[in-house]
Amino acid sequence: MNQSNPMPGLLHDDHVLHRISEELAAKFDGVFSPEMVDRYVFESYTALARTARIKTYLTSITRHFALDRLNALAHSQGIRPSGVPEVLFVCVQNAGRSQMAAGLLRLHASDRINVRSAGSLPAEHLNDNVVASMKELGIDLRQEFPKPLTDDVVRAADVVITMGCGDTCPIYPGKRYEDWHIEDPADLPLSEVGRVRDELDGRIKRLVGELL
Repeated sequence: MNQSNPMPGLLHDDHVLHRISEELAAKFDGVFSPEMVDRYVFESYTALARTARIKTYLTSITRHFALDRLNALAHSQGIRPSGVPEVLFVCVQNAGRSQMAAGLLRLHASDRINVRSAGSLPAEHLNDNVVASMKELGIDLRQEFPKPLTDDVVRAADVVITMGCGDTCPIYPGKRYEDWHIEDPADLPLSEVGRVRDELDGRIKRLVGELL
């Protein structure tokens, strides 16, 4: 990363990011070098900062994003396999359909399936009606955030499910790819978002049955 022309907010968060890098380097000691972990942390920060609406929590979500990417990389390289099926949901903004699908899969599969979601063009925040609709099922998405699609999470996935994002997802052999035609809930009222959620729920239940 070019430190001579830092992006807005980076200098303020720099010391926090280095602390995160040190923590994650300890978690991945013997797996990845501290330099590689540091690069992942700062790259994750930069990617999230492009769209993050609330900068207050940027370093916190950077930690979660970088940790997930490093776990995905370790799994895909066979260093630390998760031991469970890996599913990735991708939509355009990662603010509606893919977040709903990920939440529903966690509900039905618990820790028997590892799930991630990402967006080809991430939004600033999750759709409010999506969050409210999922809350009706007891699923709390308030701590979730839109994440950009990265190569490491695609490589880690056994199943990649796209929803309206076209051909932006890289194709790797040996993976199962599906394109689900699900209506975008972005501009729908809450009642209609519930209909989209229920359609997704049916698909997710079938997917869990197939994978387990």
